[in-house]
Amino acid sequence: MDNIVLIGFMGCGKTTVGIRLSYALQRSFLDTDRQIEREQGKEIAQIFAEEGEAAFRGLETEMIAKMAEKERGRIISTGGGLPVKQENRVLLKKLGTVVYLKTTPETVYERVKDDTKRPLLQCGEPLRRIRELMAERESAYMAAADVVVSTDGKEPAEIVEEIEERIK
Repeated sequence: MDNIVLIGFMGCGKTTVGIRLSYALQRSFLDTDRQIEREQGKEIAQIFAEEGEAAFRGLETEMIAKMAEKERGRIISTGGGLPVKQENRVLLKKLGTVVYLKTTPETVYERVKDDTKRPLLQCGEPLRRIRELMAERESAYMAAADVVVSTDGKEPAEIVEEIEERIK
């Protein structure tokens, strides 16, 4: 049984939808960011601060390479920047069916504006930064995706239902 892998920008709903999808399909849920935090013994923000973004991106690649070898039948949520690396997009395809949860910058901003654990948004103009990052990443998300689901204006249950329909 193939994994279902959720990709998309931070705040698009990967974790929320992933957990609900895992219940709906009776599969276990894995979040690559939480797995990295457990293995490293520190939060993502701390890894960024102490080791830099490049080191964190390397940990992401190692994590999904391991998962591609052993994980089956799971719902997997990835970090927002993971698909940017070409190597990771290849690994994502090996990992399972890739679902891109697409949303607008404004929706992301509303969801994450008060979250201080998002290292890439700790800046003076977070909405502008969100727009820039989303524009930079869009082609990577589209290249990695097998299925694209818009999340704007939808409840998590509606998104789960749409994913179920689209992956059958």
